[in-house]
Amino acid sequence: MAELAATAPGMARRPVTLLVRMAMLLALSLAFMARPALAQQILRDAETEALLRDMSRPLIEAAGMQPENVRIVLINDSEINAFVAGGQIVYIHSGLFTSADNANEVQGVIAHELGHVDGGHIIRIHEGVEQATSVMIATLLLGAAAVALGAGEAGMGIIAAGQQAAIGRFLAFSRVQENSADQAGARYLARAGISGRGSLAFFRRLQNLEYRLSIPQNDGYARTHPLTGERISRLEATYQADPAWEVPTDPALEERFQRVRAKLAGYVDAPRLVFQRYPESNRTIPARYARAYAYHRTGHPEESMREVDALLESRPHDPYFLELKGQILLESGRPREALTALREAVGIVPDQPLIAALLGHALISTEDAANFEEAKRVLRTAIARDNDNPFAWYQLGIVYDREGDEARAALATAERYNLIGQPQLALPNAERAMMGIQVGTPDWLRADDIARVSRSAVQQRGRRNR
Repeated sequence: MAELAATAPGMARRPVTLLVRMAMLLALSLAFMARPALAQQILRDAETEALLRDMSRPLIEAAGMQPENVRIVLINDSEINAFVAGGQIVYIHSGLFTSADNANEVQGVIAHELGHVDGGHIIRIHEGVEQATSVMIATLLLGAAAVALGAGEAGMGIIAAGQQAAIGRFLAFSRVQENSADQAGARYLARAGISGRGSLAFFRRLQNLEYRLSIPQNDGYARTHPLTGERISRLEATYQADPAWEVPTDPALEERFQRVRAKLAGYVDAPRLVFQRYPESNRTIPARYARAYAYHRTGHPEESMREVDALLESRPHDPYFLELKGQILLESGRPREALTALREAVGIVPDQPLIAALLGHALISTEDAANFEEAKRVLRTAIARDNDNPFAWYQLGIVYDREGDEARAALATAERYNLIGQPQLALPNAERAMMGIQVGTPDWLRADDIARVSRSAVQQRGRRNR
């Protein structure tokens, strides 16, 4: 930052310098808010989402929020991180999930992020930007006045110092919010009767990572977060004094966590690392789960199916093992064989729309018209329970197209493009749907809504690109 200021030789460059500083300040604010999850790959899995709901429910309630209004979203990112970016949504990186030793560590992270949500920190971050901007503008005016009076070097020094002070003001604002979220998270854990051991263990893991990356541990003023050691010191006494400190995690919840962690590792980690972490000699359920996914990803369906069959031998009616078997068969070009496992899985957990969507996909993939009516029914039920699923809308569109219902095929396509943020494609499909659907019906009104929203988005993009 100081280097940029030093490169400005005179008054003619000062407006540009200010804009650069403002841009950097805004970038810092966005870094605090974290990268938009839509720019990354959201990972959706029925078993994982069920686990995250159960892990977070007591914490959400302890924070005074309604569990049905709060979402915990998993994204495919190897960094050990979590964040909020507006609304009642907590985003967790897959790298954090797979690196955690136990469920309690992830609960500690969720509690902290809920502190940001409950504190309205994403909304309030603009206060920090405004404070920093005020400092920057004031020192710019003082510096300009000094230059005008002939004190050029002094004036430029005032401007540079002001810019540093503005950034410092914003970083201090950010650290205050992080401390607030730490304290709020500790309260939520205490109210929920959940130990803070996992929270401290996670902070220590972060501290070890910072040591390995040679991140300075003695200057807290240049960071958006307080020094990790300071955070540990502040929280340790609070957690140890809480009656929940010695409370163990529910064994059933911990077993589910270890399963999902291994499953996720098998799906996102490099296969070489998966097989090192879960060698063939390890015959536990998590290890077999991880290897089953890793084998499937690397194009070894027989080895993958061997692991799944071993899992089903130990738990014949586990819906998620059945789901995986159906997925392997379907993606290996054997959709008819996949139907038995997927139908059983849907029958066991009828409230899991992601599994139902996979069954609908398998039914369509058989290319048997006799299966299309079942596929439509299954997919419509899945969407009714979870309409935020582009894949399910895509499959439903295929069914409508095969039946010759072009209008509703277009509507399903519009829904899909609307969900994935492509209004330029959602708009023509919504308009096509409206031409073939009776005016005033629920489907026509939905198509009209998508058309209006998409048209506005397309127009806004056009204005920005001029």
